[in-house]
Amino acid sequence: MPGIDECLLEAMLVPGARGASIVDWISGLALGAVGESPGSDHEATAAETAELARMATEYTTFAPAEPTAYGSECAGRGKADSKNEGPPVEDLIVTTRTGYHVMRFVETTFDSSVFLHLWLDRDLGNLALARLRLQNLAERLVLG
Repeated sequence: MPGIDECLLEAMLVPGARGASIVDWISGLALGAVGESPGSDHEATAAETAELARMATEYTTFAPAEPTAYGSECAGRGKADSKNEGPPVEDLIVTTRTGYHVMRFVETTFDSSVFLHLWLDRDLGNLALARLRLQNLAERLVLG
């Protein structure tokens, strides 16, 4: 189980990775960062990506639908699906002219307010692979 530093180093192994960070989306602070940062400022990047994360998690457009009688009882599930726990969004992908920004939310046993941010070169990066690797890292990351 990797900690913050090991997680960031593994994220940088994704082909095309330019920079990676772990950010608290409530405070906007970077808990760790490696590699390059757009604009050469990891703290500014953390604050700006945290703003995107806050918007995605707070707006009802992205929130999971409330279970209905048809969706839960009649379908045989009884209770709300456990996938509706934690942040309502799994990841965000922002595409720019020169790169991709992949933000993967980390579910924790305490307040889930952390996400992994990976900045990829658009010509060298593989967006699908990056998303899968970040999912795996987020599941294994140990905070504390």
